[in-house]
Amino acid sequence: MNNRIQSLLCLTFLAALLSCASRSESVDAGTQVSAISGELKQWHRVTLSFAGPETSESAEDNPFLNYRLQVTFTNGDRTYSVPGYYAADGNAGETSSESGNIWKVHFNPDTTGTWNYSVSFRKGQSIAIIDDPEAGRPVASDGAKGTFDITASDKGSPDFRAKGQLRYAGKHYLQFAGSKEYYIKGGADSPENFLAYEDFDGTYASDTARNNMKSWEPHIRDWNEGDPVWQGGKGKGIIGALNYLASKGMNSVYFITMNIGGDGRDVWPYTSHSERLRFDCSKLDQWETVFEHMNRKGIVLHLLTQETENETLLDNGDTGLERKLYYRELMSRFGHHNGLVWNLGEENGPDSGAPTAQNDEQRAAMANYFEAHDPYEHAVYIHTWPHAIHRKRVYAPLLGHEGFDGPSFQFGHNELINEEVAYWLEESRKAGHPWVANLDETGPASHGILHDAAPDNNQDTLRAVALWGTLMAGGAGVEWYFGYKNPHHDLSAQNYRPWERVWSFTRHAMEFYQEHLPFSEMQPANDLTPVDGAFGFAKAGEIYAFYFPVGREASVKLPGGNYSMEWFDPRNGELHRKKVVQASDAITGVGNPPNELGKDWVVLVKVL
Repeated sequence: MNNRIQSLLCLTFLAALLSCASRSESVDAGTQVSAISGELKQWHRVTLSFAGPETSESAEDNPFLNYRLQVTFTNGDRTYSVPGYYAADGNAGETSSESGNIWKVHFNPDTTGTWNYSVSFRKGQSIAIIDDPEAGRPVASDGAKGTFDITASDKGSPDFRAKGQLRYAGKHYLQFAGSKEYYIKGGADSPENFLAYEDFDGTYASDTARNNMKSWEPHIRDWNEGDPVWQGGKGKGIIGALNYLASKGMNSVYFITMNIGGDGRDVWPYTSHSERLRFDCSKLDQWETVFEHMNRKGIVLHLLTQETENETLLDNGDTGLERKLYYRELMSRFGHHNGLVWNLGEENGPDSGAPTAQNDEQRAAMANYFEAHDPYEHAVYIHTWPHAIHRKRVYAPLLGHEGFDGPSFQFGHNELINEEVAYWLEESRKAGHPWVANLDETGPASHGILHDAAPDNNQDTLRAVALWGTLMAGGAGVEWYFGYKNPHHDLSAQNYRPWERVWSFTRHAMEFYQEHLPFSEMQPANDLTPVDGAFGFAKAGEIYAFYFPVGREASVKLPGGNYSMEWFDPRNGELHRKKVVQASDAITGVGNPPNELGKDWVVLVKVL
């Protein structure tokens, strides 16, 4: 495409944006005109587009590194400093353009009313990673100011625009800032290379001997008329996959944004797998189309920034030029999403299979960078190897760290899950910064959770020790890992239907917590039942839940008084026969479950 055509396209795009900008927008005379697009509503994405220097992804003067767009938004006592990014022609997801003169900023307003903005647009060597606001020299729209008015959102659940941003709230659960609802997650941990999708520009298996590229063809039928696509119909498979998970009540998907040296070697944000300082504008625009759909369907982006084999790929593990630029690009393009959590890395830390790894200082530096530069302060996690020694090595030095919000657990021995989740949550409370703990990978690594039709199926066991074991310890939720030896494994999977039963019993647990328990105020209470393998969860003097892995004559220990009691079926999501029981400061029998003795059951007890 020649320069004249590119220029015409950019001018046409800016004119179109200006035509749909809010009437409430105003821009000071004498500055470069900005264009505002998007629904001007609370918790919705608002995009400011700026005409800057004509350049390209491959320009000698790197536009990603040597330009810095930063926009400050204010409304009363609220102030957000939001990074921007180079956007090629401004519509690269559709045009696949690698050049142009458009820069963008995405902003998520957290309140209604008039917002003011002021623009800093500077040029200088490596200025993108320099925090000094006076560094470099001004270009283009530097100094531009304006206003726009924000009204209330008109969206409904599960769309996160109806709930607000998911934030750390000083408890063991994240909370939506608008609705004040606490979040329990359930979803897919596999495939980790969710973004290795043939419809994304510049996406390929860099190691052809391990090609796990995806068409997501089994889920094309789940795409619905009106759902997003790009370039004349691309994207239906991956959008359909998200539709399927949402239809099953799942609200989280785990995926890696960079696995250059890892298992898949098929996901990266760069212009090639050998590049570290230049980003693929069209690919990242297409990722944004998918991410926006996820949030509209009520699915949180669990975004892992690196795979274990890549821990030292950038800056030898430090948070230096390469890593800072990578993080800035992720924050500028995707940080506005309401439902997003950052994960600093998969299987982080040393192991016999990965002796070259990041150290304590490097992990803290990554967390510090997000704490200092993410304007929305999304939660920050880190994932570990599966054994207790790995958890102690990685997590103990992070206790009390204000920029780190919790563990992303992997377990090799699943029977330890309940005990260890409760232990780390207690340790974090004692350190003064309560963690949000998530179970994101169960053992054995070879098989994870088997699909519905698998022989020797382990789903019932993992429902007990992993799902309910996590939740009853005060953990915030579970994502399911598919193993590396299964027919649909952690890299090759592109069909979620074989785990339909798993999605169902996960949804039942999530709904039980949301509908029946004040879970953000409850604590583990295994000592309140003498039954081996049972779990307790309590808000003392008010409400109690007990999980029994084998339904039979059960008993609990409660203070003297009258209680209502119901049996909850965790396999089918049904509550059964409410009755009144009387406790007398001793072991109290609650009888047998209403049916299916030998199966797992939950007893819900409330003080009368």
